[in-house]
Amino acid sequence: MLHERARQLAGESAFDVLRRAQELEAAGREVIHLEIGQPDFPTPAHIRAAAARALEEGHTGYGPSQGLPELRDAIAEKAGELRGLSFSPEEVVVAPGAKALLFYAINALAGPGDEVIYPDPGFPAYQSVIAHSGATPVPLPLREETGFRFDADEFLGLVSDRTRLVILNSPQNPTGGVLEREDLRAVAAAAVENDFRILSDEIYLHFCYDSPFETIASVEEAGERVIIIDGFSKTYSMTGWRLGYALLPPSLVKTFDLYNVNIASCACTFSQHAAVEALRGPQDSVTSMVAEFRERRDYLVEGLNSIRGISCGTPGGAFYAFANITKTGISSAELASRLLAEAGVAVLSGASFGPCGEGYIRLSYATSMEKLRSGIERMANLLGKG
Repeated sequence: MLHERARQLAGESAFDVLRRAQELEAAGREVIHLEIGQPDFPTPAHIRAAAARALEEGHTGYGPSQGLPELRDAIAEKAGELRGLSFSPEEVVVAPGAKALLFYAINALAGPGDEVIYPDPGFPAYQSVIAHSGATPVPLPLREETGFRFDADEFLGLVSDRTRLVILNSPQNPTGGVLEREDLRAVAAAAVENDFRILSDEIYLHFCYDSPFETIASVEEAGERVIIIDGFSKTYSMTGWRLGYALLPPSLVKTFDLYNVNIASCACTFSQHAAVEALRGPQDSVTSMVAEFRERRDYLVEGLNSIRGISCGTPGGAFYAFANITKTGISSAELASRLLAEAGVAVLSGASFGPCGEGYIRLSYATSMEKLRSGIERMANLLGKG
């Protein structure tokens, strides 16, 4: 019989919808994929070449559980450069994907009797892993009228003497919202007063379109309370390479390393060699990808606003549009289902990201402009022009 912890884990609708979409494709239907958060660009050639060299040179065995020293050096240097901060390689732990590090952080810091505040709507793994740890998930509402930033007073009202961790994600999945300096200061001040840690999910760091990226680690009073999680999946289009990293307070490094030892031994060695090249090699692929995403974002938002019953603000970051569908009179899940079944357009129900996501659908613009045009046309044919 399953333990109660196992029953708390939930899946991700993105993979469920992808599976259904692929079943339709196998039956001969053409589907426009706007559901999966995966850049459609290939991993850059120089990164693939570095992996091939590593394989040919025999880098196929175990590596250090904390990560290859040369990769941790490169991460510390690049992470500091991007954030205007200084990090030591000793503060870096490399793992098989950023999700693993999310699991490590929540389970290391919270358990039965504790509370963890997380964004709603938000990445589904947050709530799932919090519940699995035995801690109580405390959703922090993000609303469209504030650009999907949180209300500071509402946040403070959720903090209690049982709060052990607060999760931030900016730029954010699924809304594309971007937190501002005043938001980060409010969380940092509350962390000092109430003695909790902050997990900052910064996987979309490079995808800030209208304002510079801000990290809570740069707020002085946050000090050593901040855990930064980042990785290679989005920035370098390396989703299948499964590499993430954490920038940690020194007091947590050994614990995260032990999670690696007990769960995965180490991250894939030849992938780590490729990641060194990703960080130290040319960055023009990142620049061009972000520019392309900005163009796609603007096209998709304009197109969505032309469809009857749909409105969509311009997201400040990531590569998702979170479109308001309340005027269609159709629930999020039903509309997502109909769009796939009747129009061949795969999107995600906003409710799959938390109760505050009801009334929205998420569309990924990490796909070609041609497919975005086709997707908008199909949606308009189903719902009508606004």
